[in-house]
Amino acid sequence: MEFDPAASALKCAYCGTQMPVRREQASAPGVPEIPYDEHAAVSPIAAGALEVTCSTCGAIVQFTPPEVAGNCSFCAAKIVMQPKSADPLIAPQGVLPFRLSKQQASGTVGGWLRSRWFAPNGLKQVAKPDGLDGVYLPFWSFDARTETEYRGERGEYYYVDQAVTVIENGRQVQRIQRVRHTRWYATSGSVETMFDDLLSPATRSVDAKRLSSLEPWDLPELQSYEPGYLAGFKAQRYQVDLPQALETAKQMMVPAIRANILHDIGGDEQRIHDTHTEYFDVTFRHLLLPVWIGSYRFQGKVFQITVNARTGEVQGDRPYSWVKILLFILAIIIAILILRAIAG
Repeated sequence: MEFDPAASALKCAYCGTQMPVRREQASAPGVPEIPYDEHAAVSPIAAGALEVTCSTCGAIVQFTPPEVAGNCSFCAAKIVMQPKSADPLIAPQGVLPFRLSKQQASGTVGGWLRSRWFAPNGLKQVAKPDGLDGVYLPFWSFDARTETEYRGERGEYYYVDQAVTVIENGRQVQRIQRVRHTRWYATSGSVETMFDDLLSPATRSVDAKRLSSLEPWDLPELQSYEPGYLAGFKAQRYQVDLPQALETAKQMMVPAIRANILHDIGGDEQRIHDTHTEYFDVTFRHLLLPVWIGSYRFQGKVFQITVNARTGEVQGDRPYSWVKILLFILAIIIAILILRAIAG
């Protein structure tokens, strides 16, 4: 049986029989946070799970039979290595199940491609159902409370009347204008900033900016992890471990902390000279978020198209067909020549 996004249940592809992913009475409410300094459970993603490593891009993908490895979802290379039993990893706490079916995702990608002029015809293969793979991408989610001490300056505006020389009717004349100045005062203090569900990608196979563009994710709809949600799909093993992800998350916190400091300084302008941040009550969750992904090789380069399998948001890059561009330019030149001939 495979997980069917339309039914939100396990479904037999042959007889249509459906069954829930898990028993409701056995389900735990919500997806719990784990304190960062506590030991996290380590196990395979599912009993009997297999994993394979792409020798081209290094991505490690885990899956459960009857799903097969096939081509690499991230670089389109043929996977030639034999699958092996999945290695243990920090077990996922939560999963967002697929909502868009493969057919729906294919239609969304097709619309996206039709709006891209000059794309090679071969790229249309990605828009076909067999050109997309359903993959759960790994993320780390962090909650934290920060306390930041800072030193800076608060700038306050004041105005003075000042004689200035201006040109009027070709002549220099003296005029009195109000000129703004800034008076600076040394300041220091501390601010507290709260962070909830800050997502730090645990994959390096998809560009971080593209992942950010796929947001938002409806995290309130997270389900407690059950292997059944992965039936018929693949799951990438995390490439960024927990300590690395926390450091990335701390960098992601900087803009919000800085905004709080500027607000605390007040005044008309602010300067920040020095900060020191401490982190408290840090908790994490290992999450699997669903995407439909298609990879396409063109002239030795790899191009990816990704679809948020919850919202249908499409992000990707594509090559340009210089043949189409040249034909377009030629068509413009011919049209201009025809118009000139008619006008003449």
